Amino acid sequence: MTRSGSAVVLAVLFGVISRAAFGQAPPATSHATGTFEVKITPQTPKDAPVGRSAVEKTFQGDLKGTSQAEMLSAFTSVKGSAGYVAIERVSGTLQGRRGTFLLQHSGTMTRGAQQLSITVVPDSGTDQLTGLTGSMTIKIADGKHSYDFAYSLTPGG
Repeated sequence: MTRSGSAVVLAVLFGVISRAAFGQAPPATSHATGTFEVKITPQTPKDAPVGRSAVEKTFQGDLKGTSQAEMLSAFTSVKGSAGYVAIERVSGTLQGRRGTFLLQHSGTMTRGAQQLSITVVPDSGTDQLTGLTGSMTIKIADGKHSYDFAYSLTPGG
């Protein structure tokens, strides 16, 4: 493990140990699931080396609302290899709590093998979603999109 990796592990452990020492349990993780529809509108020419797109989503299920995102993507000359990053602003209700929050996407595909990370931008939750943390996974089956959002909510951050 690298020195910086060790520092991260220690920082995480210290946070958990500190909460336990002072009688504070780490926030419980909840799950929100559902489906969403997505519309992607390219903003650059199809043959550009780096593409920019506007993305709009409508969520149903435990997360009800809409989102807008800006996405940058790049494809290589090797079939099935690509990468993308995006920032998405979600507005709606999460299991009855209203507010907005930001998601940060980072995805790669290596010859068809996909890796995707979608996490809540720290301290981006507003209104009843202040203190929101978590990560989302997306599944696409038969052309339909679904999500599983593992999150914690600590009011006041």
